[in-house]
Amino acid sequence: MNFSEWVNLFSLPFMQRAIIGGILLGFLGGMLGGFVILRQLSLFGNALGHTAFLAVVMGALLQLPPMMALIGFLVLFGLGINYLIDQTNLGGDTILSIVIAGSVAVGTIGFNFVPGYRGNLLSFLFGDILAISNLDLVFLVVLLLVTVGWLGLTLQQQILLTLNSELAKIQGIPVQRYQYIFIIILSLAIALTIRAVGILLLNAFLVIPAATAKLISDQFVPFLGISAVIGAMSGVVGMVLSGSLNLPSGPSIVLVQLVWFLVVVFSVRGRF
Repeated sequence: MNFSEWVNLFSLPFMQRAIIGGILLGFLGGMLGGFVILRQLSLFGNALGHTAFLAVVMGALLQLPPMMALIGFLVLFGLGINYLIDQTNLGGDTILSIVIAGSVAVGTIGFNFVPGYRGNLLSFLFGDILAISNLDLVFLVVLLLVTVGWLGLTLQQQILLTLNSELAKIQGIPVQRYQYIFIIILSLAIALTIRAVGILLLNAFLVIPAATAKLISDQFVPFLGISAVIGAMSGVVGMVLSGSLNLPSGPSIVLVQLVWFLVVVFSVRGRF
């Protein structure tokens, strides 16, 4: 691809929307991913990713708009999973493993009962950020502003809750309420992220930028900021790579995140 073709490609509206979406998703995913790994919720994010396929299938069976079904069901599933973890003594990993297996089983069975063409449902497995719409961008901006505002107003409580939930309870912080609000925000973010990177790569999108940032900084606020910046920059570089080499967009973004993670890993090792 020569320079003029490269310029023409990135002047197209759908490509510009994809780049903006990659930046917003990367920033949001990086910031929430920081809390996900510090609170050891990586498996929770993976469980929500697997229930997303069930949510899409249920939406198709009920003839609901795919995105609205995905958002609605994921929020309900997220809250339901958190409730089951709170109400049983089986351990979070056990409940989440059951949810993952059950959602895949029910979703696969339900998929066979969806009438008509079903290829559009499979597209959620791999995602396509090039299909992102102006309405999706509006949802992303609103969710990002709400997330930043809420975390900013409750930052001290969030830090204490993340580092020592028992001490947070003793100090009167409404731990359960904060947990449920975070689950709602995370579920919404996952629903919007699936459109871009798909169900199969969702958890990597949340975890890799945060894991990279954790290697760079142990201070809470800088760690979150670095994670968000890595996520946003990965969105830009990944989309440039995707457009220039005609590669799938979601995997390209995750590949960039993986490369930066490996660079940081070997850089950190080189200090010792």
